Amino acid sequence: MSAAIYNHRAESMDPDERRQLQLERLQETLNRAYRNVAFYRSAFKDRGIDIESFIDLASMQRLPFTTQEDLRKSYPYGMFAVPLREIVRIHSSGGGTIEQPLVIGHTRNDLRHWVECSSRVLTAAGVNEHDVIQFSLDCQHSSAASGFQQGAEQIGASVIRASGCSSTLRQVAVLRDFKTSVLVCSPHHAAALANTMKALNVSTQQTHLKRIIVMGVRWTQKMREEIESQLGIETFHAYGPEEIMSPGVAGECEGRCGLHINEDHVIAEVVDPYTTEPLADGLRGELVLTTITKEGFPLIRYRTGDLTSLDRATCGCGRTTMRMSGLAGRTDNLVVFRNASFYPSQVARVLESVCGVRPRYRIVLDRKANMETLELRLEIGEGMPPLDEIRALESLRNDVATQMKMQLDVDVKVSLAEPRSLAAAGMGVVLDNRP
Repeated sequence: MSAAIYNHRAESMDPDERRQLQLERLQETLNRAYRNVAFYRSAFKDRGIDIESFIDLASMQRLPFTTQEDLRKSYPYGMFAVPLREIVRIHSSGGGTIEQPLVIGHTRNDLRHWVECSSRVLTAAGVNEHDVIQFSLDCQHSSAASGFQQGAEQIGASVIRASGCSSTLRQVAVLRDFKTSVLVCSPHHAAALANTMKALNVSTQQTHLKRIIVMGVRWTQKMREEIESQLGIETFHAYGPEEIMSPGVAGECEGRCGLHINEDHVIAEVVDPYTTEPLADGLRGELVLTTITKEGFPLIRYRTGDLTSLDRATCGCGRTTMRMSGLAGRTDNLVVFRNASFYPSQVARVLESVCGVRPRYRIVLDRKANMETLELRLEIGEGMPPLDEIRALESLRNDVATQMKMQLDVDVKVSLAEPRSLAAAGMGVVLDNRP
């Protein structure tokens, strides 16, 4: 396989040399975190960890994990490892959080690394200076769009920011008229775009589109094949939690046999999500990432909640970095729907704010013709309008749908269920019928 590599020195490095580089950068990160982040200083002391004793990567298993809950408790700047004057970009991520957003800070060097890693991911997917890249990412992925855009500009590609165009009709028009060759979007948006093009009788042959790069949410192989078949293009997967570097952590090469991880910037582990014991390569578990070049917001053994497996086998593309498989799901009850993510408990709070009580409900997810749907079934109960008050119930349905959109950025179909028709266990239950 012959493919372009953005940074041969880093991406094709001898694995032993890379491990030594990782160890040196890990030691620097541990020292920075211990000196400047109260959370890590306390966690290390509680475990009796002497960071000067880290002389091999195997010692990492003694380090504490970091979770989203830890980040929320440190809101807003408690996890920053440099003075605020050295932070040049701040963004917050919903990241599935319930009460506080996650606040992430970047130094100038952090941004340079982000651009470097994004350039690698784009180059691995076959993007070069001759491409016109259309970014169709929603607000939730705005930081990813920023990182990818600068990576594309670094490569020399032309960039179209079409994220503000919510209409797929407009997106198709931009794609056709501006000679887009690469589309960056979510799997849901790619499916919607394919359906719109089919409805408009616009074939890919009438455009310059060659490939789609999708962001790191879960999608099925069947969905991928259907999008590729319908559009006659190739799709590539890119991954990176916003808390770390979205989407510069990993990306597929043209062999599409796993996502190459930028191991000179992050150390990846997979652990059993229940016991937290490390798992061997090839076994599926929770992805844990440690940043080793981030100055402003270092994260040590961060539990991403994403399920995947690792593969260190040699890839034909010439890169020697380990690969992760496509995401297989989540370890928690986070609901990922289209471009949004939320917890059932957040839905319960929305319902309580509208109804004045917390009714029984069920979240029903489905996929029809590659389009994901969400139905919120709401049981009529005490403190709510009776079934014979049609206008009041219709107003309730509209209010719930409006608040779900406003508070969680989720488009839902609200249906009403008769009293006691949903079992008690249905409170907060998610019924996911998607493949």
